[in-house]
Amino acid sequence: MKDKLITITALLLGFVMLVNGTWQLAVPEGWYWAIPGVPDRGPFNQHFVRDLGIIYAMTGVGLIMGALRPHDRFGYWWAPCFWLVGHALFHVWEVVVGICGPASLVEDFAGVTLPAVITVALLVYARRPLLAA
Repeated sequence: MKDKLITITALLLGFVMLVNGTWQLAVPEGWYWAIPGVPDRGPFNQHFVRDLGIIYAMTGVGLIMGALRPHDRFGYWWAPCFWLVGHALFHVWEVVVGICGPASLVEDFAGVTLPAVITVALLVYARRPLLAA
């Protein structure tokens, strides 16, 4: 049951990441204006949004592949986890140095912090079989 929940969680998060990245690649300016808080971080930059779109799409693929290949999960999930945690910490740093106010952490929670927390949990779960071997 636990493994099924982990698999479904990774598939759902992976799908969301893949859709988000595809949206950034296909319609970068539409994505920029549609996501709350993004325009507050600086002017629209098509190249930057598409760069991030590639990262999000690859993150989604990694999460989905790990969900579909349980024995290889750690290998598929460590890079998405590393990116999402780094991204979340960068958002915290922006608040610490005064680029954004603390309210931005609340605004960004569902799209930035929560995915990072989820992937840490997924990675910890995926590592358990490696420790037993």
